[in-house]
Amino acid sequence: MEYLNLNLFREIVVDNFAGGGGASTGIELATGLSVDIAINHDPAAIAMHAANHPDTEHYCESVWDVDPKQAVKGRKVGLAWFSPDCTHHSKAKGGKPVKQSIRGLAWIAVRWAIAVKPRVIMLENVEEFKDWGPVSEEGKLIKEQKGRTFQSFVKTLESLGYEVQFRELAACDFGAPTIRKRFFMVARCDGKKIVWPKPTHADPKSLLVQTGKLKPWRTSYEIIDWSIGVPSIFSRKRPLVENTMKRIKRGIDKFIVNNPNPVMMPDIKADGNRFGLVTVAFLTKYYGQGVGQSLYMPLHTITTKDRFALTTVCINGHRVADIGLRMLQPNELFAGQGFPPGYTFNIGNKTDQIRRVGNSVPPQFAEQLVRANLPEMCVPEHMNKYRKVN
Repeated sequence: MEYLNLNLFREIVVDNFAGGGGASTGIELATGLSVDIAINHDPAAIAMHAANHPDTEHYCESVWDVDPKQAVKGRKVGLAWFSPDCTHHSKAKGGKPVKQSIRGLAWIAVRWAIAVKPRVIMLENVEEFKDWGPVSEEGKLIKEQKGRTFQSFVKTLESLGYEVQFRELAACDFGAPTIRKRFFMVARCDGKKIVWPKPTHADPKSLLVQTGKLKPWRTSYEIIDWSIGVPSIFSRKRPLVENTMKRIKRGIDKFIVNNPNPVMMPDIKADGNRFGLVTVAFLTKYYGQGVGQSLYMPLHTITTKDRFALTTVCINGHRVADIGLRMLQPNELFAGQGFPPGYTFNIGNKTDQIRRVGNSVPPQFAEQLVRANLPEMCVPEHMNKYRKVN
């Protein structure tokens, strides 16, 4: 009975826009407990979240349809996390029209602040979120009013008694094997200082790493599932398109021919595609202006579509004997996003899984932000169900 009474007075944690559970997983890594409430309109996302966080109370509906007071049932909210849809803020949207209704999803944080006043609010989005402003009837951004709505959003939280700070963080600096950068806002109304977590990892060439003060960035090499075969591009039923062949050629030039330290491969399954040959590899990337990336670096930003391919080159002396190519699989992408081993992601088809990981929050972000700002709610790192990977 004493245990139950203590739990009645424990502050709860709410994850709005919970998705597949990246933020919730990070919060659990910090606190040792599942988030109390998770909200998302997508049944498949809620199914994935529930599979990994069965102790959480799930709301499969729009965040606007959930009454904060009814949801918390009189309990105090220690932390409310918000990851509103970022697609209509992102520069990746290009010049396409944007929807003000989606851009305005962040206002749900104000609704929770008014209704139940969470002690700490954390919000995550793309870097361009700071430019949030009015759009024209055609859905185009009005340049002269860039950032106006964002400033109103901040002032509204301040008027409700919150101190507000924001900055951009890179996931690789906190132990995730991806360079993904995101905007974070922390608002709190309890009079305590907002604390930004200190990086735990850095460029392996940096003095901080060389002197042992920080760990080196984790690399994309470690997230590759080497048990998956890499079929030859020459044995395909349909030849690769010309642009893909150009990307592969440029990648070979950059990461192998003109690279004094190419990435050597472990023994892998292949077609035929190689005993006794030297095999080297890199990642071909299907977005942006680059040709790909080295496996010695953290994975570039994961998108909601297939955009990374493992490319292997078998070399016999100075001659290319074969080239292999395959897209990265969901298990590799979830690992690249920083999800812990054993996380259940195989719900829905491959397209669903890749979209979910592309929209997810690397758990390391949430863990370190919670540890920095809510240490009283946290447990030692070893006291959680996930095996940590450093």
